[in-house]
Amino acid sequence: MKFKLGLTGSMGMGKTSTAVLFAKYNCGVWDADKAVHRLYGKGGDAVKPIAKHFPKATTDGSVNRMELKKYLSKNFDQITLLENIVHPLVSADREKFIEKTKFKINVFDIPLLFETGSNKIMDKVACVFVSKAIQMDRIRSRRSMAEDQIEKIIKQQMPIEEKCRLSDFVIETYNEKDTEKQVVNIIKQIEGYLSA
Repeated sequence: MKFKLGLTGSMGMGKTSTAVLFAKYNCGVWDADKAVHRLYGKGGDAVKPIAKHFPKATTDGSVNRMELKKYLSKNFDQITLLENIVHPLVSADREKFIEKTKFKINVFDIPLLFETGSNKIMDKVACVFVSKAIQMDRIRSRRSMAEDQIEKIIKQQMPIEEKCRLSDFVIETYNEKDTEKQVVNIIKQIEGYLSA
């Protein structure tokens, strides 16, 4: 059996670094954001359909993310169209990973896990969490975004409290040592399910 653990949270909560910790302990990791990068890259499966609906957002056989972002910031109503193009392709990429993975425990790093309904195909879900103040500090330190842009992105997502409530595990990511202990504990619990 291949165990599927959904990993979610909001921007700046520590999803990616937590996924790295799961990989350190011999778990397979599939990253939705990296899948999108592959789909948007030269010859990626999303390039042609995006070029059809957002022609200025593609150049040299790949999606120009900055142009796409600029267009969507002025045409907010078009986000659903983009999601309808990209989400099925991301799902197909995830299914290929599931088919090929050799790991018993597989972690699926998906920011919009609940919003896309991907939680329904997971065996369990873990949500990463930090306080709003630390979240904002992390975002500011690594992204050159205006405060209102950050808030707009966060408001588009399900509130973190709701994600935590719907999850089987909540991982607090205040410091790496404690986060690692929580990851190891979750892996042990999953190994218990698998051997039962």
